Amino acid sequence: MNETTQLLESREAFYRRERRSVPFARTFVRQALADWACEEHHVNTDDVLLCVSELATNALVHGVPPGRGFKLFLHWDGAEGRLRVEIHDSGDGEVPEGPPCPDPTAEGGRGLMLVAALAKAWGVGERTPGKIVWCDFAAPARMFAEAPGGAHHLP
Repeated sequence: MNETTQLLESREAFYRRERRSVPFARTFVRQALADWACEEHHVNTDDVLLCVSELATNALVHGVPPGRGFKLFLHWDGAEGRLRVEIHDSGDGEVPEGPPCPDPTAEGGRGLMLVAALAKAWGVGERTPGKIVWCDFAAPARMFAEAPGGAHHLP
């Protein structure tokens, strides 16, 4: 396998509509990030794991009908230092176009605010049935600036 082939990676997992699916999803993502050495590219693992928790919880609470589950997809582009997290559900729950502004006394409703603050970008895509909620993470651009002689600098 050549280096270019190794730089583009994808993984997926399916989770049932159960509370324990959220920690299972975090464990799955943590292992993928370690396998791909994402921290060496300065992708913040804690931020990614928090966003996975929030998106998986939202899928369970708002997007997964009884008896169904959700799929988690990870796409890593090592050459660009970019990670995409996608949660695919089969429910009809709506996702706001921007992060909501919950009542300050409310117990919940801050998950997408966290995702918007921690990820480089996030959004919602169509799926029949259901939807895809995604977020992207990227290493700082300066990491990939070419140095004289073709070497890459680290910050």
